Amino acid sequence: MSEDDYCLIDATRPPRADGPPYAECVLCREPTEYTESYKGITLCPACEWQEAQRTACSG
Repeated sequence: MSEDDYCLIDATRPPRADGPPYAECVLCREPTEYTESYKGITLCPACEWQEAQRTACSG
C-alpha cells in the first residue's frame, strides 16, 4: 500500500517558476518557488513543509 491509500488530502501544487518574479507566500510573505501570475494559494518552502507536517496523515 502507498501513502495515497491513506491520505485524502489533495496535494496538487502550482507549477514552479523558472525565475523571477516569484509569488509571495500567503503566510509569511516571503518569495516562493512559484510564478507571480499563479492564481491560488502559494507557500514558501518553509511554510509548505510546516503545513505538510501539520496536515500529515497519521495512523
